[in-house]
Amino acid sequence: MGVGVMSMNMDKKTYARYVEARAPRSPLIKNCVHAFLVGGGICLVAEGIIQLLTGVAKLSRDAASAWAAIILVGVAVLLTALGVFDRIAQFAGGGTLLPITGFANAVASPAIDSRSEGLVLGVGAKIFTVAGPVLLYGTAAGVIYGIIYWICTLIFR
Repeated sequence: MGVGVMSMNMDKKTYARYVEARAPRSPLIKNCVHAFLVGGGICLVAEGIIQLLTGVAKLSRDAASAWAAIILVGVAVLLTALGVFDRIAQFAGGGTLLPITGFANAVASPAIDSRSEGLVLGVGAKIFTVAGPVLLYGTAAGVIYGIIYWICTLIFR
């Protein structure tokens, strides 16, 4: 009896157990170490840029932080366009998602993938397919939490 025939006669719970028993186990500790090292490395590079800009260029900490973010976003978009970011993310897992570089990749990747469809219908339409919901719900959550905070300050003065 083939897998397809077997799964058609199973209920959802039985099939879930069947898949779980046959799915390869993820090396959790190794994945966590990779994520920690790459994510920490990205943050270390950012801090290095900030130190360089505050020390050599004599920028304020806020200005240097803004420039560090801009540089990291630019590098992430460039690495995404070259296909390197995906290989780093495959090794690092969540380590590339948490810093700002993951968001840059999420915005750039669909746009780069659809550039053959043109600037408007390709890049323009697809650029926010992944990041759009994050922006929408992040903004909505910020507004809701802001209203709740404002009401709490009125009540608990």
